[in-house]
Amino acid sequence: MTKNTALHMNLINRYEAVAFTSNYIWGFEYKGNIYMAITTSNVMPFVTCLDKASRGAGYALRFCPNAQQKLTLMAGAQVLCSKKFFEETASASKYNKGEIFEKMVTEHFGQVWEKDNVPFTEDGDITVDGIAYQIKFQKATFCNEKSIANLEK
Repeated sequence: MTKNTALHMNLINRYEAVAFTSNYIWGFEYKGNIYMAITTSNVMPFVTCLDKASRGAGYALRFCPNAQQKLTLMAGAQVLCSKKFFEETASASKYNKGEIFEKMVTEHFGQVWEKDNVPFTEDGDITVDGIAYQIKFQKATFCNEKSIANLEK
């Protein structure tokens, strides 16, 4: 992972310019629990990082929170479930951890989850009280330079 602040902010700004919503529900493991934190995009510079994208797509914007970044999110976070329950649920499912987290968040808000492929430019992952949110679990990739350039055309 890299510390190029200008490139990091450039990718965040370009992502935000095409994203449907600037509201997020972040998921992460901390001390044996799975937390969810609800924020706006204002925290993105503090909880995302740059990483090399695959297949020559430049840099990628990722949510791979370190201990300090998790603490940043803890101010508004709540426990969703235990890490053990989350891991057991993910192991017994055909879905990946990000999808399992999205399902659990959706059910937390009393909604029925369905796997979809709606682009982040068209809608959020969930709407609660009229507010659309994107849901991201640790190790999630937001975008890479190549995909953002294609969206900007």
